[in-house]
Amino acid sequence: MTVQVLFFGMLKDLLGRSSDTLELADGATIGTLFEYYASQYPRLNEMADSIALARNHEFAELDQVLSDGDEIALMPPVSGGASQTDSPWIAEATDDGAFCALTREAIDSPALARRIVQGSDGAVITFEGIVRNNSKGRSTKYLDYECYAPLALNTMRQLAREIRTSHDIHGVALVHRLGRLKIGEASVSIVVASAHRQAAYDASLEAINRLKKIVPVWKKEYFDDGEVWVEGEWEDSVPRPAGALR
Repeated sequence: MTVQVLFFGMLKDLLGRSSDTLELADGATIGTLFEYYASQYPRLNEMADSIALARNHEFAELDQVLSDGDEIALMPPVSGGASQTDSPWIAEATDDGAFCALTREAIDSPALARRIVQGSDGAVITFEGIVRNNSKGRSTKYLDYECYAPLALNTMRQLAREIRTSHDIHGVALVHRLGRLKIGEASVSIVVASAHRQAAYDASLEAINRLKKIVPVWKKEYFDDGEVWVEGEWEDSVPRPAGALR
């Protein structure tokens, strides 16, 4: 059988490509696939604690059996960012009380608030993560954000549902920007609407803290003297091939 394999963030640099087509025997698992690449690139096995895997746009465990035509993604820790139409969204989803999207355009947070606010709401909390001009003593020129769009949108939708279930809020909007961002531009916006301010504050804080650990978005930071992928970490709930070859 034949499967398509995608590499993101620093893994693209490590393997020297962003995708690969791999022939495997029937009955092969995701673990088989990981072992194949780790045998050629030992650094992958060293990074096993931090690499997440996905199959057909959903996080996946090593023991899942592959099928012909599957799309498998190998993803380093997230760092905490369609066809051309009039829409600003690369991908978007609207659920009951929630809006999630990916865009390459400037994020309009007030417009997001207008999407979700109800007449019974007494509080709207807007959080924007913006690009700063320095990192660990080095002057930052700009950032590039990339993502695994299908999984990113699915994960954002699930996060929005969980936030609405665990907090007394009416609506939430999660939007992440992709592409090149200049200093001072917003890379992510989270807007929460509720009847009372405390619920909105709590929901907003949980949303950004978890988004940075489960949504597959990576950033590369550029300096006058070089560039680097920013390393983060996955939430414990995200499956990883730790110890696969140990």
